[in-house]
Amino acid sequence: MESPKPILDFEKFDDGFVQKLVYDALVWSSLHGLVVGDKTHQRSGTVPGVGMMHAPIALLPTPFPESYWNQACEVAPIFNELVDRISLDGKFIQDSLSRTRKADVFTSRLLEIHSKMLESNKREEIRLGLHRSDYMLDEETKSLLQIEMNTISCSFPGFGRLVTELHQSLLRSHGDHLGLDSKRVPRNGSTSQFADAMAKAWLEYNNPRAVVMVVVQPDERNMKSLAEVETEGRVHEDGTLTVAGQAVSVVYYRSGYTPRDYPSESEWNARLLIEQSSAVKCPSIAYHLAGTKKIQQELAKPGVLERFMDNKDDIAKLRKCFAGLWSLDDPEIIKKAIEKPELFVMKPQREGGGNNIYGDDVRENLLRLQREGEEENAAYILMQRIFPKVSNVFLLRDGVYHKDQAISELGVYGAYLRNKERVIINEHSGYLMRTKVSSSDEGGVAAGYAVLDSIYLN
Repeated sequence: MESPKPILDFEKFDDGFVQKLVYDALVWSSLHGLVVGDKTHQRSGTVPGVGMMHAPIALLPTPFPESYWNQACEVAPIFNELVDRISLDGKFIQDSLSRTRKADVFTSRLLEIHSKMLESNKREEIRLGLHRSDYMLDEETKSLLQIEMNTISCSFPGFGRLVTELHQSLLRSHGDHLGLDSKRVPRNGSTSQFADAMAKAWLEYNNPRAVVMVVVQPDERNMKSLAEVETEGRVHEDGTLTVAGQAVSVVYYRSGYTPRDYPSESEWNARLLIEQSSAVKCPSIAYHLAGTKKIQQELAKPGVLERFMDNKDDIAKLRKCFAGLWSLDDPEIIKKAIEKPELFVMKPQREGGGNNIYGDDVRENLLRLQREGEEENAAYILMQRIFPKVSNVFLLRDGVYHKDQAISELGVYGAYLRNKERVIINEHSGYLMRTKVSSSDEGGVAAGYAVLDSIYLN
């Protein structure tokens, strides 16, 4: 097994050269839209183009072994197919999450909607999945291990492409001095491939006057929030969803993945309304539930993948990526995790950064759950803690660079579109590298823990 080789000797670069790289990176980011709203600016987010700053980024791409990159790309279409097959097995979804629903109100509400769709025999003929599977390279086992599979609101395909192009541009300009070749940063088609999948879903729906609707969180300035959909939306007898009188062919959820997105019954009503319609949902309620941590843990059990997949090679490729995953009704593993909490991560059924439990907090929470009884432990799973390689990086935030020790997580996007039996798209669709200071346990860029990055194949 190859380990990422140190391709950059950070000590040899003087501050003047790094500042030149920083300057070029900031100019490029401004020109190409690699920017976010500046929360310190009063009018940011209310007036277009006012109060912007560069996104948090790694100044240079992070080394990553080519064999693992190829592995992650190869399994992307297999994971896409797996999610689709799970979505068709309503009993598996309901059974797998039956204990979780008692302990977790949010999952329970999602399952209620799913159950209503099963009872009404509602079939999703056109199914669109825009996914991201996240991995880390584990130094202990020398293997690429999956952190999670995201099936809703897979963030940063736009930024993923841009930061890749930024790094390619910097290496074309400074590659000789750095000793790096811009061609070793893989092309990233995340934006165009996701847009293409949505456009093809729109075509399959076959109503030229219908629109693609993006469901956002209330304080965002584009498209519709769930509350607005509840007020302005209706489903007609033929299944057509209209919002403010406009027919909708494709619904893309940029929100709806966290309890915060459902502050009242209005939002739940809107989610049910959309689900009852014939619009293509990205994701449908079944795709959404197929991406939960509990389903991920169920799939790691012996014999479960065989329920969905026939090809033994494909099953082996997926299994090779699985980290250790356990439910909290396994007394042996609980005992081990209380004794050695540093070897485990405790994960709730939540998307977005900031939710996982690490270190001594794992022990504290497991002991608390033992005292309080069985019910609440179904809200969590335990996962083997992955120990990735630590490398030196330049992190760029607020226009200032810092040199730090960091670890990285590779997210590989996948697009899947089918209409009944016809698979129209099933492909690996670009990537996102997130790099974070090695002392930070959480990985969300938007949550402030990480920076956007790309990879340098070695």
